[in-house]
Amino acid sequence: MKAQPIKIAVLAMGGEGGGVLADWIVDLGEHNGYYAQTTSVPGVAQRTGATIYYVELFPREMADRAGRTPVLALMPLPGDVDVVLASELMEAGRAVQRGLVTRDRTTLVASTHRVYSIAEKTAMGDGLVDSDALIEHANKAAKRFVRFDMAKAAEVAGSVISAVLFGALAGTGVLPFSREQFESTIERGGVGVKPSLRAFGVAYLKANDAEQPAGDAETTAPPVIEAKPGNAKVAALVVRVRNQFPAEVQHVMLEGVRRLIDYQDADYAGLYLDRLAELERALEWLDVALVRETARHLALWMSYEDTIRVADLKTRGSRFERVRNEVRAQADQLVAVSEFMHPRLEEVCETLPAAIGRWLMRPHWIHRLVRRITRSGRVVTTSSLRGYLMLYAVARMRRWRRATLRYQIENARIEHWLGQVRDAARRNPALAIEVAQCQRLVKGYGDTHARGLFNYEKVMTAVASAGALLAPATLRELREAALADEHGKLLQETLARHALA
Repeated sequence: MKAQPIKIAVLAMGGEGGGVLADWIVDLGEHNGYYAQTTSVPGVAQRTGATIYYVELFPREMADRAGRTPVLALMPLPGDVDVVLASELMEAGRAVQRGLVTRDRTTLVASTHRVYSIAEKTAMGDGLVDSDALIEHANKAAKRFVRFDMAKAAEVAGSVISAVLFGALAGTGVLPFSREQFESTIERGGVGVKPSLRAFGVAYLKANDAEQPAGDAETTAPPVIEAKPGNAKVAALVVRVRNQFPAEVQHVMLEGVRRLIDYQDADYAGLYLDRLAELERALEWLDVALVRETARHLALWMSYEDTIRVADLKTRGSRFERVRNEVRAQADQLVAVSEFMHPRLEEVCETLPAAIGRWLMRPHWIHRLVRRITRSGRVVTTSSLRGYLMLYAVARMRRWRRATLRYQIENARIEHWLGQVRDAARRNPALAIEVAQCQRLVKGYGDTHARGLFNYEKVMTAVASAGALLAPATLRELREAALADEHGKLLQETLARHALA
């Protein structure tokens, strides 16, 4: 049988050291009697695809005996890879999907943490891929699947995930090199040697304990924390939830209250409870599922994302701390944070007092001037004093939010939606739950919000026109069609199929 090289594919995102890891593997091979070659195929920008680094190793001794220099391949082929190293769980799934992982030969080493893809983040509804399903699928596809949270291991060791992957690779024993030979490779690199060796050591030991059947991780419910606020207004809201609403929905309502206090204030959270109490009074009998779904989606809608909310979130200390943690900045390092902002004329008008906003929306020379100014986006450096104060001033407008045009518009939409939920509940509680869940179509801000609202209004028009004849399953189908295609083509086809267009 003809001798074959050892074939290794590394899938890593920018900043994770995938190139360093591939270079380590090449250096490991070359210093221990192997021909080695690495190539890379860059992925698309950000999180739509990782770079694939491909390494092949071939023993010099075998090549010398044959009297020939091996010709090594430039890229991996489906069904022809011995080891796949993935820096994140979705990348492991991509490797399986591409056919790089096979049951008869491939050792798959992957981190179980998630960095959400662009498609997951921009989905109209909940677009998150089920991590357990990814693990189960990868486990079935691979000959051996070594996995654990390598991002956390790297953070604890003060290193990067490439060192953890290198240690896990060594721990699998799939390559013909000793631990000492792996560690010598890191030492020859000469950069970040101590933290890299710490991360390597943790991963080397962990690799032998990391093979578990899919779904066997111990899961425990989060502890229930009794809310005991110090503020008298907030405490009164908590007491109201405890006394006025069913125990089965109180946890959802308390989270809604917390969210809306953070978004606006205690009085706004009180309005949230008033609306839910009105729904309860309108029901002939208590439907816990309907109240729970309405409570959940009402809290989401009442905390709609306007320019004030966006500015508030971008100027919070917790966000700057998260950015520093993500880039692993040291205490003595400065981090510059630049935000791309593109408020359209509509957002400018909606942030103004209602009367002024409506005036500016009408076509006149000031309207045309503002539209021209807001036609393109701009970069705001929030880590600078000027950029920070600019967004901070917008965020402080929260106290006047109830006077803005956007508040009046959203308030009217919310009341109309709640009215449709109540009307449907009198006829068919199951249909009312589906109506409540249609709030999922309205999300984000700017163009994303406009597209979602357009689809939502189409669906609600169908609800109003069909009345009692509309089946809950049909409304669910319409909603899922709108969530699957933000441009509305699939929704239009579904409406036409049910004669609701």
